[in-house]
Amino acid sequence: MSAVTVPRGPVAVAETPPPSRRAVRAAYASAFSATLGFIPLHAVWALGIPLWADEDKFRKWYAGGGGPYLFVLSALALMAGVLALSLVRPWGLVFPAWVPLARGRRVPRRTLTATACTVSAFLLLYTVWAAVQMVAQFDDEGIFSSWVVVYGIPQFLVWGIGLFIAAWSYRARTSSPR
Repeated sequence: MSAVTVPRGPVAVAETPPPSRRAVRAAYASAFSATLGFIPLHAVWALGIPLWADEDKFRKWYAGGGGPYLFVLSALALMAGVLALSLVRPWGLVFPAWVPLARGRRVPRRTLTATACTVSAFLLLYTVWAAVQMVAQFDDEGIFSSWVVVYGIPQFLVWGIGLFIAAWSYRARTSSPR
């Protein structure tokens, strides 16, 4: 990727350097973890299929609002994937033409960076919490198989660490006019 020209104010223009290869890999790993790692399994559950779940407990949980909850989580994961990619793509610097009211305007750097760092921190804290819960309560008493956490922990680590690396790179390369 080459440097991107970003509008600064009505006339001034600055060059923003391209993201490092490491940041691009981290962002794409995070986006893939969020979308291809998280969404398919949660979409199966959202559709009412008790894959790797206790069928009776799942049906009760699902009837109590589990399906809509999982659809919302999947939509949030999709948004997190877009967030990760925005840190290394040109549309993370300047809003694209298809964004109403904001097209061509600079993306608020601090807002994007703070959002990415906050999501990353939440994902990493959730991963630690899930790991502790897995060790403390590894049994077959829950709705979902305890082995689902074994699948989820590496996925959340990739998602959270990748997002943090991409956010830190974005912050560094957009922090001052060049």
